[in-house]
Amino acid sequence: MSVNEALEADPFDASVRMARNDARHRYELHMGDELAVIIVFKDLPGHIDLIHTVSQPGFEGRGLAKVLVRYALDDVVAAGKRIIPHCPYVRRFLGQHPEPYVQYTDYPEES
Repeated sequence: MSVNEALEADPFDASVRMARNDARHRYELHMGDELAVIIVFKDLPGHIDLIHTVSQPGFEGRGLAKVLVRYALDDVVAAGKRIIPHCPYVRRFLGQHPEPYVQYTDYPEES
């Protein structure tokens, strides 16, 4: 395989960055200078409640929300807190990928 073939096969994009924005109570995924995906959260004692995931227009269907969900879940666990998945997208992700998050997740009661 040539160097060019290897580079073409690599889907990594260095312009993607993620952050937790405490001032706006959300996790953010940026592509270059554009905000692509957010997860709104509520910081509670001992928990982070992941409320809603939104992909901005033009960024849907690329798998970016999944990348940000994993980042957010890892951040919650690393902070020593527990996950409350009120967001349907986050709940589906946890159903499909329970490990390693199942032991750190408290599912909300159905209302």
